[in-house]
Amino acid sequence: MGDARIQAELVETKAELQRLRERVSAGIPTVHKDLSLISLVPKWSGLKNGIPLEEFLTTVETSTRLGFWDETDKLQIAALRLNDAARHFFKRMSRITFSRCNLAGIQGRV
Repeated sequence: MGDARIQAELVETKAELQRLRERVSAGIPTVHKDLSLISLVPKWSGLKNGIPLEEFLTTVETSTRLGFWDETDKLQIAALRLNDAARHFFKRMSRITFSRCNLAGIQGRV
């Protein structure tokens, strides 16, 4: 029974190695998300005395590109970095959409 299990694992390992070789030979780079860049995204409250909207958006978009985040990551991280009135506004929305238009609307309401 132990030998059969070892043989099955060996077959599985060889198949995985073959898939990895094919991926490397095809030139498909392995991309890892760098979520440490979240710390670079400033908190944004939408208040006049806070950081400007443009700075917040530019930082989110730049971090997304440099960190290899996908659109879902960008939306979730942007929502997590909201403070105060901006966070309350987004909590009330049925669907979070990350756009300059919506965030500009928040800034005008707080």
